[in-house]
Amino acid sequence: MNHSPKSFSIMSVVCQTIGHKYTETRKITNHIHEYKCKHCGREVTENSAGNIELLTNKVKQINNNVAEFFERKNRKIPA
Repeated sequence: MNHSPKSFSIMSVVCQTIGHKYTETRKITNHIHEYKCKHCGREVTENSAGNIELLTNKVKQINNNVAEFFERKNRKIPA
C-alpha cells in the first residue's frame, strides 16, 4: 500500500489506536468550536447538530462567516 509521507506518521497510528487528544483552537460561537489533535494535527469542528466533523476549507469558510455574524450580533446587544 502506498502512503504519502504527509498522510502517514507514527502519531497517526497512535491516534487510530487510542484516539485523538483534541484541544480547542478557536471559539466560533458559544456552541461551535474548532479543535486540533495534539498528536497528529487533525482538525475538526462541531456542526450545527453538535456532531464532530472534519475541518475542510469549505467548513472553515462557513465557520468564518458564522463567527463574523456572531461578533456583529454581540456588538449590537448592550451588556
